[in-house]
Amino acid sequence: MIPIDDLARFIADVRPRRIPGRRRLTRSAVAAVMREDASDGLEILLMRRAKRRGDPWSGHMSFPGGRMEEGDANTLHCATRETLEETGLDLEAHGSVLGRLSDVVTRRHEKFSPMVVTPWAFRLDSDPDWERNREVVELVWVPLAFFADRNNRKRMTWRMGRVRMPVPCYFYEERRIWGLTLLMLDELLALAEGRRHGVRRWMPKPVLPRLRR
Repeated sequence: MIPIDDLARFIADVRPRRIPGRRRLTRSAVAAVMREDASDGLEILLMRRAKRRGDPWSGHMSFPGGRMEEGDANTLHCATRETLEETGLDLEAHGSVLGRLSDVVTRRHEKFSPMVVTPWAFRLDSDPDWERNREVVELVWVPLAFFADRNNRKRMTWRMGRVRMPVPCYFYEERRIWGLTLLMLDELLALAEGRRHGVRRWMPKPVLPRLRR
């Protein structure tokens, strides 16, 4: 695993995938916050979301983040705002931005319409006063080396209605990590391992609505 300074250069050199027509779709953003630990090397911050009725990601492990609001200037501002609200981490005061990763597509909670999620990578430069809000059950630092060990990669069956599809996942101390979070982790892990290209995308290709020009 490379040092975080090298990872920052790799992220800066790579052109992330951007979803066409994204500005006309619902937008959200997440923060992939990393730090260097003396014993475990690069670690990444994940959180477990509180269980809420009607929330398809209820109880899931994820990055801090959420939907863009009217006052957000861009997705970077959204990622930093949501991280502060959910975890108490002020990335402007305690971190530095490494760069943008590739957009991914999911659906809005309340309807089957696409939503574009933009991940931003950050480095934690100093320890904040953590303060979780009611949406967050716990915060967990996971070594990137854990994801790099393919022996830790498992399979699960993703279900939606009648659709069944095998997808990869990890279990870190009984916490299941999968879905969009793992998709973003795969891209970040490829960069951390020095692989700048050829990140395999195992999620189904999104079907986007036709947009009027």
